[in-house]
Amino acid sequence: MSAGGGRQEGAAAAAAMLQLLREQPEPPAEESGAQRFALCLPPGEEEVKEVEETIEEMLIRLDEFCGMTDVIRSDTSQILDETIPLIKAKVVEMNNIYAKVDKLEAFVKMVGRHVSFLEEQVLQAEGNQNTVSHAVRKLLQSAAIPSFKNKHAPSAQHTYDLPKLYRTEDYFPMNYVGTKYQSH
Repeated sequence: MSAGGGRQEGAAAAAAMLQLLREQPEPPAEESGAQRFALCLPPGEEEVKEVEETIEEMLIRLDEFCGMTDVIRSDTSQILDETIPLIKAKVVEMNNIYAKVDKLEAFVKMVGRHVSFLEEQVLQAEGNQNTVSHAVRKLLQSAAIPSFKNKHAPSAQHTYDLPKLYRTEDYFPMNYVGTKYQSH
């Protein structure tokens, strides 16, 4: 007999017992419900064993279900009491790190703009220097004075005023020097 067949027969037997209970005349008041049920049971032991096995199986499954709910409750309590506060602390820590990264990105962009500006000025100064020295050489070479042909004329000194740039010390205070943040 298969488990499915046994369950169906057990259910059919239980339904038959309920039908017998309904058909029985009302017992005297001193008899309990269990006694009435026992009177309605068929005399065969096989049906009784099937009902007992079905009840036992249901009790085992109920016990397993209760065990699973206890495990879920304890896991939920652990998550609420231990894990969530740890996650909140990590979120605060990561937000601080994100803020530092954002500041560092802004600093890198500013330095990049300054480097580009200085690079343009260097290229412009080099261009001006080459143009001026080339024009002076042509002028002196076209002159008929032999003493100037081999000598380079002193060009007019161009002074360069350094533009106002950032100071690294303003962004990286001296208290970082010699710490783990400074690479050696």
